[in-house]
Amino acid sequence: MLDRKTGEYAEFLFAFRARHVGKSYINTAIIPALCCKAGVPTADVRGNITSHRARSTIASQLYNAKEPMTLFELQAWLGHRSPASTQHYAKITPNTLARAYDDAGYFARNVRTIEILVDRDAVTSGQAAVGEPWQYYDLGHGYCTYSFFEQCPHRMACARCAFYTPKESSKGQLLEAKENLQRMLASVPLTDDERAAVDEGQSALDQLLERLVDVRTPAGPTPRQIGIPAQTTLLPVIQINRRPAEQ
Repeated sequence: MLDRKTGEYAEFLFAFRARHVGKSYINTAIIPALCCKAGVPTADVRGNITSHRARSTIASQLYNAKEPMTLFELQAWLGHRSPASTQHYAKITPNTLARAYDDAGYFARNVRTIEILVDRDAVTSGQAAVGEPWQYYDLGHGYCTYSFFEQCPHRMACARCAFYTPKESSKGQLLEAKENLQRMLASVPLTDDERAAVDEGQSALDQLLERLVDVRTPAGPTPRQIGIPAQTTLLPVIQINRRPAEQ
């Protein structure tokens, strides 16, 4: 019989005396009978099992296959005049969405690793329990002892608050001379501004400093109150290395 959508002759699955079987009869009689014979329910959380549901399921499987059909290929296969109609049939599965996000590589591009020094003596002696610093984030130009380093807005442009220790200071030199330090690596997610400060250099750092000039440091005062200028060459960009997979 002639297919009204494609204009071609085709063999139909359900027909009666060389005539099309109505949609209502398929949905109200044939599909419930097939479900009963197969031992499956006639409805689920999405509603009744209908011929339209079967068509949508097959379209979604083709759209989410390992070698998926494009939207326009699926439109031609379904016989739709408009891509908008095809979009109602093709649903992206969570697995396909997660795979697409992983392939995009956004998270990997916005993560860097930073070295952390752990003072084991401060931990074992109990000094860490009374507030003494025991972990130090290596910023390249100094060390930060702020426990919530990942949440600090100044981490890419240290404002030299009470948690900051320059490497050229006597305290920084004594820390580097310790033999009981354990070195570890931690992944730090970066915002777009912070990533620019790491990748693009001094101009991006100056812009970041200018935006943070009135933002309080973990110690309390703002960079303006400390006296850090909006543009400076005294604070190099934090030396965070790329992940091994990106090198």
